[in-house]
Amino acid sequence: MSVLLIVCKVILVLTSLLLILTVLMHKGRGGGLSDMFGGGFSSAVASSGVAERNLNRITVGVSVIWVLTIITIGIATKIQS
Repeated sequence: MSVLLIVCKVILVLTSLLLILTVLMHKGRGGGLSDMFGGGFSSAVASSGVAERNLNRITVGVSVIWVLTIITIGIATKIQS
């Protein structure tokens, strides 16, 4: 396995975990899974608009890196085969 694939797979695992954490940290909009897993806590600790905006930016940034990593793994696998 090439070094590029190993590095990409490590980045993929890290970004996947970060993406899960950032999505779960978002404030619930009522109902659904976000309220089921700690909805009381998120409503008790109200986040400010700036914090929510920064969390949105971080989530989008991590998701872009995640998608680019998946595309890179697909291209590298196709070239290697």
